[in-house]
Amino acid sequence: MADLTAQAGPVLAADGTPLKRSLGRALRRQKLRALALIAPLLLFVVLSFVWPIIEMLSRSVNNEIVANTLPETVVALAEWDASTGELPSEEVYAAFARDLIVAIDAKQHTRLGSRLNYEKTGMASMFRRSGRTVKKWDPVEDAPFKEKFLDVHDGWGDIETWKVIQTYSPTVTRGYFLNAVDMRLTPEGAAAQPEDKRVLIKLFGRTLWMSLVITSVCIILGYPVAWIMANLPMRQANLLLILVLLPFWTSLLVRTSAWKVLLQQQGVINDILVWLGMVADDGRLVMINNQTGTIIAMTHILLPFMILPMYSVMQTIPPTYLRAAKSLGATNWTAFWRVYFPQSVPGIGAGSILVFILAIGYYITPEIVGGTKGVFISNRIAYHISSSLNWGLAAALGTILLVVVLGLYWCYDKIVGIDNVKLG
Repeated sequence: MADLTAQAGPVLAADGTPLKRSLGRALRRQKLRALALIAPLLLFVVLSFVWPIIEMLSRSVNNEIVANTLPETVVALAEWDASTGELPSEEVYAAFARDLIVAIDAKQHTRLGSRLNYEKTGMASMFRRSGRTVKKWDPVEDAPFKEKFLDVHDGWGDIETWKVIQTYSPTVTRGYFLNAVDMRLTPEGAAAQPEDKRVLIKLFGRTLWMSLVITSVCIILGYPVAWIMANLPMRQANLLLILVLLPFWTSLLVRTSAWKVLLQQQGVINDILVWLGMVADDGRLVMINNQTGTIIAMTHILLPFMILPMYSVMQTIPPTYLRAAKSLGATNWTAFWRVYFPQSVPGIGAGSILVFILAIGYYITPEIVGGTKGVFISNRIAYHISSSLNWGLAAALGTILLVVVLGLYWCYDKIVGIDNVKLG
């Protein structure tokens, strides 16, 4: 038999080529066709999702502006020992003058001052004031420069100013990440921020805690609604489904502003409680500009995202299972808890992941109803992007938040199993 196979040779396709090669060519064509079909979507995901994340990660450690704007100063400062307590030498000031003259011509000195102002307050104004004078200097004829800089601004005679420039001279820095965890980068290494500036760790903890609370409240409120929808006749279930989807047809800003009106001390809810005698007129509840207002408003906004996945899963649970359990002697509660609830857990898992991820990144609702006590870390990120323009710190905060979410997702997968999450 082996001799006959050897004499026959490889199996050939209809066109005379070996069958193995022909099958390989057909599979390659099929893969290329599939790749061509998903290429637009893949390109869209890369450009709109992957690339912004990479850009964000790079901004959180990028610090090229100091080295690019003050190249000679960075080299000269490398030999200066800040621990001596003495100001840098005339050579450093001369190099700084040459770099600053070039930076002023390129209009880069204000950007550099803004960058260093994140680390030491007042440096932005120092660079602006110095720019108006230094631009008139000649890098050769006006030497020496040390006394001239001291006359321009007292800050150039402060050792801390030069420590900041020296510390943030490298093109890659961990300073943004240290700031994101209430620490700072100093010439001696990492150090804790002053007590009055330690707010970011507290915001991270508040964000995680309140997101978990919102997710739990959504489960408690959404489960009965989803159960009723899944067990009603189709016509009534569709009517309830429309009511659940109705908030999506209203602007998020309008819904949040409405809660601000409802929750204030002179608002509708307090007025009703006073009218019913449940609350004294001089003891109205404070439900706005705090964590309570944020939890109430965000629960209302995110509740449909919990109901819909649970409803989709509950629809697939045959009602005959409950009837079979009851026929075997189980009570209503036992049949629900032992038969129905375990089959609905995948829907709870899907809704919980969806609500938690949405809650942890929300910033519009906490900004409007949260005040100073109910804001999330996302509000701080938005502040640094739009107001303080400290994009490096915003990127570091966003990166940490992303890592925390991925870590929680990994823990969820290990404990519950992501394979158990279903949408019906």
